[in-house]
Amino acid sequence: MRRPGSPGAVRACLAVIVPLAVVTLAALVWMWPDAPKAAGAPSPGMSKIHGKVVGIVLKPCPKQVGLGAEGEPNGTGGTAPPPDPRKCGDAQIELTEGLEKGRVITTPLPSGPGSQRFETGDKVIVLHLADAPGDNPYQLSDHDRSGPLWLVGAAFVLAVVAFGRWRGLTALVGLAVTFVLLLKFLIPAVLAGEPPLAAAIVCAAAIMLAVLYLTHGFTVPTSIAVIGTLASLTLTGLLAWAAIGLTHLSGITDESSFNLDLSYQISTQGLLLASIIIGSLGVLDDVTVTQAVTVGELAHANPAYRFAELYRAGARVGRAHIASVINTIILAYAGASLPLLLLFSIGRQPLGEVLTGSVVAQEIVRSVAGTLGLIAAVPITTALAALARTRNREAEAEVVEEVKPERPRRAPAAEPSFWD
Repeated sequence: MRRPGSPGAVRACLAVIVPLAVVTLAALVWMWPDAPKAAGAPSPGMSKIHGKVVGIVLKPCPKQVGLGAEGEPNGTGGTAPPPDPRKCGDAQIELTEGLEKGRVITTPLPSGPGSQRFETGDKVIVLHLADAPGDNPYQLSDHDRSGPLWLVGAAFVLAVVAFGRWRGLTALVGLAVTFVLLLKFLIPAVLAGEPPLAAAIVCAAAIMLAVLYLTHGFTVPTSIAVIGTLASLTLTGLLAWAAIGLTHLSGITDESSFNLDLSYQISTQGLLLASIIIGSLGVLDDVTVTQAVTVGELAHANPAYRFAELYRAGARVGRAHIASVINTIILAYAGASLPLLLLFSIGRQPLGEVLTGSVVAQEIVRSVAGTLGLIAAVPITTALAALARTRNREAEAEVVEEVKPERPRRAPAAEPSFWD
């Protein structure tokens, strides 16, 4: 560690960190999924080709069955909106790769519900269907977003490195480690049949150890943040497990979770618990690192502070941090569920039915378990950091006392003689 604290604090941290790292590494090796089998094409005779829209020829939209020209009732008890006239017609696309590079093809614009709108100059992806009926094997599929995404990613990297410098670069390395563990370990392990909860715990522990030490260095405050994160994450998992069992949540809330349970026999309840653990980790390490560093700065600013003063001052900062983080969590879940909330509002369902439904109840359990874990992270990490700083100060005082040279003692004054 770059700036070791007292020998006792270092030994206590190593006594927790080293076994945790060894167990995590062993579990990663044991549970690491085999290399996936080479997957074939999504469909025989189908390939994706990049192209560019060089022209749009709009046509009158076909009249839909049961729908008037202005969107009159269609006989099913509701009204359907008329097709967007900007989506009706043909697109002329120049192929920019493949054997037919440079060829201009004509294909109908997608005009179904939820379809995208294309304009001249757009870079697109075209599907080539060898077995398609008729004489046009091409179908306009989607926008080509590779270029804009690379631009957004480059802007993100430059901003992080320009502001954070070396610390920003290590944060990007930690982010890369997180993506590798999620994409190469967690998801393949779950698909390979490993229990989602066990895979999530191992993945979270590996991410926590790698990212925190890469980003913040091998220091006592970082080790305290790791221990505080581990304790809070354990509490979050236990609370989430109890809440899921108490509310009888199955984890099946949409078509995707239903297919995972039906086709792959993946425990959706375990998957829900795993998602709570992984989702809570990102906010927990923020809180624990902040508390550990805050206590260290308080002790440096006022060396006279003892354990009680350090804990109270750090807890005040933690309470302010938690108040803002809780609002962040709720707003994040509300933003992700905004389309669903709109549907509930349109359907005019009673608030009680909305809150007790499986979809919203699952988000409530996720939010409550994560929030309780965050609240517990503040006193745990603050107490550990204050204790470590207090022991460090006591050890430094003992060292100074040992090396401080003794002052030469003055000879006692002579007793006055009879003649003085």
